[in-house]
Amino acid sequence: MRTVIAGLDVHVSHDDIAGRDVLLWHHGSPQTGAILPPVRAAADARGLAVVSVARPAYALSPRAPGRTVADAAAGLRPVLEALGVASVVSVGASGGGPHALACAALMPELIHRVVTFASPAPFDGSEEWFSGMQAPQALRAATEGEEARRRFAEIDEFDPDSFVDADYTALQGEWASLGADVGASAEYGDDGLVDDDLAFVRPWGFALAEVTASVLLVQGRRDRVIPPRHAELLAEALPTGTLELHPADGHVSVLRHLRDAL
Repeated sequence: MRTVIAGLDVHVSHDDIAGRDVLLWHHGSPQTGAILPPVRAAADARGLAVVSVARPAYALSPRAPGRTVADAAAGLRPVLEALGVASVVSVGASGGGPHALACAALMPELIHRVVTFASPAPFDGSEEWFSGMQAPQALRAATEGEEARRRFAEIDEFDPDSFVDADYTALQGEWASLGADVGASAEYGDDGLVDDDLAFVRPWGFALAEVTASVLLVQGRRDRVIPPRHAELLAEALPTGTLELHPADGHVSVLRHLRDAL
């Protein structure tokens, strides 16, 4: 089911989820917010309904210029309240990771568990933050402001070396829907991706120390998009963070561990 709640483009796996335990899915950058089949399957296996919301400027959700990570998370509270969910496991992949953590910081009464896959860590202003990224140019441009990031968007092309062989295998198999959804997001323009990158390199609007929920950080050791050092930084800063490293996985293939992580 797809609907609009609190002005946001919302996807729900079941018609009525009031009183149910929910997997709140935070999509990567860029995507449409649609519920991907492997996400639905993993949630079904654990008795969870799925709620997925397109962040501002993605799909039909209106843009919120200057938004922080916390701003995007705060916008989800009225969505969850309107749906009447009982409890939430906040799960974020890649660019969704910071938002999954933000929801736990802002809604501790509702969110007691968080799982992230290949999440970036807060930007610390250092050159080391970019170390290990195959193609850090977009995030580097974002540190110079919106105008610089938009100029880069005009020439940006995906670097195929950002993914390892395991990623391409995943995109040809169980996670083919992820690649298709990234392609579908193109019709909505670059605003969502640009605003995400800007949010990642400015203060997130909350402190990791405020996340009291149990956090599982799932990371591929071969990730060339968000390298393992980011997961290590998150694990060091989160009060209850547990790092799970998978030696054979890259940025996409690490998602194959979703069902076990739940």
